[in-house]
Parts: sequence; structure tokens; C-alpha cells
Amino acid sequence: MIGVLGFLLLMLGPAANVSLGDAAFLQIDYATAIAAYEEQLPPFPNDAELLWRLARVYVCTGEVKENGEGEPYFKKAEQFARHCIRVDSTKVEGHTWLAATLGYLALHAGVKEQVRFTGEMHEEIKRSLALDPNNDAACSMLGSMYRALGNVSWVQRQLAAIFVGSIPQGGFEEGETALKKAIALAPDVMRHHYELGVLYLDCGKKEEGRAALVRAATLPIRVAIDRPRFEKIKALLEMLNDSQ
Repeated sequence: MIGVLGFLLLMLGPAANVSLGDAAFLQIDYATAIAAYEEQLPPFPNDAELLWRLARVYVCTGEVKENGEGEPYFKKAEQFARHCIRVDSTKVEGHTWLAATLGYLALHAGVKEQVRFTGEMHEEIKRSLALDPNNDAACSMLGSMYRALGNVSWVQRQLAAIFVGSIPQGGFEEGETALKKAIALAPDVMRHHYELGVLYLDCGKKEEGRAALVRAATLPIRVAIDRPRFEKIKALLEMLNDSQ
């Protein structure tokens, strides 16, 4: 017996529990959000709206885990994102959250796997932006990827090409462009300003980095990772002040 509430939710379709899950997600109550979304999976296993939301919440849960404990969450996120894309290849959020989880999986992978994950992440970001050029999350991830590539030397690129495969082209300049676009699209998202600040520090532009980090520190906590990100911002600003 599913009960009256269960029957009503089934009749209403996945939208009912999507709303419950979304409300919990905004409160950074990821366990409740997961439960609300997954409750609708048995009757609606191929609903793209449920699938990309599950990918998102599993990424956001995993990225605040420590000591490698986030990997199972990222693998779940990857499964849901790939399923979403199989169901609806035009669902921009499916590509966006697949890119996000591939980025995290790359962090703890071997060199050859890192190259593969990075290449696929780049392709998924490009697909996201082809479907929605104003996708600030995809722009921000693209900027972060280019920032990382800016720290890869020419020699490292050549060795990667010989032994494990090619690395996408790009660096600090492309990263700055992508992150500035993300900020223009969503100026109140902490991540965008933080990543721009770190990019500036990486390429030796301390004052520009300081300005971006000061701005980031004023922005609200929207996802769980913003809490440790805020602490990193404070630490970087203290380091910059001490170095004056």
C-alpha cells in the first residue's frame, strides 16, 4: 500500500518530489534532497529532470567530503548524469553536471585517467555551452579548467601527448575570459569570483586577485562547498596582507 500521499505524488508525477527536493537543496540539506528525488525514481526512472538533479546533489555532497570519501558520490553523480544524457541529449544540465563530476574524478585519478577525464570534461562543457551559451556554471568550470591548464608547462604537455594523450589547449587568458563571462551572467555566485581571484594569483596579478577575492567574500553561502571556500578566501587574503 502506497498510502494517500504516495498515490497523490504518483498521480502528480515527478514534479511534486522535485519541488520537495529543490527546497531541501536550497537549504543545503542534501540528504533530504536525495531522498525526495530518489523516491520518485522507481515510477519515473527516465525522467531527465530528476536525473540531472540527482547528479547535482551527489556532486554537491561529494565535494565537501574529505580524504577521498567523496569518490562514491561522484561516481553516483556520473551515473545519473550519463543516464540523463541518454534519456535527453539536449538537457543542458545533464552535460553540465557530468562535466562537474568528471572534474572531481580527475583529481584523484592517475595521470592517464586525468587526461581522459579532462578531455571528456572539456567536451561536455562545450556541449553545455552549445545548448545554452549563458550557462554560468559551464562558463565557470571552463575558466577553472583553463586556469589548471595555465599551470601546465609546455614540456608537460609534450610528455602527456607522447605517453598518455593530448591535453586541451588554453590557459590563463582563456580562463579569465570564461570566468568574467560567468560573473557577468551570475554576479552573486561566490565560486566565479573566487576562481577568478585564484587565477590572477596563479599568473602573478596580486592586486586583481585581491579585488576578486574581496568581492567573493561578500557573497552568500549557496552550496555546501561555499563554506570551506569562504575559509580559503580568508586565508588567501591574510596571506596577501602578510606579504605586503
